Amino acid sequence: MRRSLVGLITGIVTTIGLGAVMLAFRSHLSIASVALILVIPVVAGVATGGFRAGVASVLVGFLVYDFVFIPPYYRLTVGSGQNWVVLGVDVVVMLLVARVVASLDSARSDAQRRADETRRLFELSELLVEDRSVDELLETIVGAVATVFEVPGVALLVPEGDRLEIAAAAGEEMSRDQLKRLDPHSGVPVSLGTGPGAPHDLRTVALTAASRPVGILALRGTPASEADMGLLRTFANHAALALERARLREQALRSELLEEVDRLRHALMGAVSHDLRTPLATMKVASSTLLNSAAPLSDSDRRELYGLIDAETDRLTRLVTNLLDLTRFDAGVLEIRRGRRSVRTLVTDAVVALRSTLGERTVRMDLADGLPSVDVDELLIGQVLANLLDNADRHSPPDTQITVTGELRDDRIAISVADRGPGVPASERRAVFDRFVRFDTGGRSGLGLTIAKTFVEAHDEQIWVEDVAGGGARFVFTLPQAAGNGDGR
Repeated sequence: MRRSLVGLITGIVTTIGLGAVMLAFRSHLSIASVALILVIPVVAGVATGGFRAGVASVLVGFLVYDFVFIPPYYRLTVGSGQNWVVLGVDVVVMLLVARVVASLDSARSDAQRRADETRRLFELSELLVEDRSVDELLETIVGAVATVFEVPGVALLVPEGDRLEIAAAAGEEMSRDQLKRLDPHSGVPVSLGTGPGAPHDLRTVALTAASRPVGILALRGTPASEADMGLLRTFANHAALALERARLREQALRSELLEEVDRLRHALMGAVSHDLRTPLATMKVASSTLLNSAAPLSDSDRRELYGLIDAETDRLTRLVTNLLDLTRFDAGVLEIRRGRRSVRTLVTDAVVALRSTLGERTVRMDLADGLPSVDVDELLIGQVLANLLDNADRHSPPDTQITVTGELRDDRIAISVADRGPGVPASERRAVFDRFVRFDTGGRSGLGLTIAKTFVEAHDEQIWVEDVAGGGARFVFTLPQAAGNGDGR
């Protein structure tokens, strides 16, 4: 209504203004020229107020044309038949122009409205395509509906068994009576869809995906226009698909997690059972032999069997310690207690601690003179060295030595443990540090090596494996220098 009034005023004012201007030049203007100029107010009236305002502009233009520019002047009479033709053609032309301009304006308005609806739907849909959890998505849906469609209150209900439960809500809370009406067992009818109704009527929009119910949007009131109602229905379809996708993604993640847990459980059982089997078998044989009174044993034989039991007990202790350390790391409670330590002391302590396991095997320490001290956690790096020495011992042929090297590389201390075993193929040098990995080629267990990698990386350093000239593997890791130089604690 207001737009029509503005258009009417615009058409009248423009017609009178142009008439006043042309009056000063009436003697120089033809009747046809005046008729063409008076089309301008019609276009202005239609553009600002629609077809009705254009028709009013045509009527005012007809009166001005006849009264001022058609002889006899200042009378609503027409002096000749020719002028009647001119007036008639002018009216028809102005009406046709008004209709054409009104149609174009209506088409432009429709196109603008559709563009606005598409933009709003795109903006709403953008909220749904982001990677969100189901709970976040539910809150996004009700918040968007309440804000964009300006309804007093919105609730999204999802099926839980044979009932509907509110999963998210925005705006005014639903009353107890309204919640009761939403209960499928209440027997109270609720309006479906987004048709017109009272401003605060309770209405519902079903969310379905692949013909399966996903949820229900409950609205207090309905959108203001028919276009908004259609937009809400489209958004409800998009929301249903987004909810279904989010739920399927969460189900897939849970399935992957369960599969990973199951894989790790089997890997853990396989790795632990393998590492337990050898020391337990050795301890069993040694203890059974000692308990067998029928088997004559010399004092040296008894000492050797006791030594085997002691060495394998130490190996089992290290295995349990590795598992506990791995659990601490996974739980995020592994604490690094750094301090200034001598590389020689770290290596010597590890060799001494592992002596019962190494037996008669020679460990050669090739540590560079004047090697700087390191800033590390003594217990953790000691465990790294013990695991690497034990790994080298288990994969080295008898009567071969293990070499521990320490040197300065750039600004880091590089420590390596080399053996004369089968080595590690290039394709397996990254995976050899993975948890519980075993390979058909080398048979190396990843448990001790995983612990070594974990503790080295906890110091923000690196560990890797290299070839040894003449055969074997060399495990190298770096450590940070302590502040200042010199060797010793």
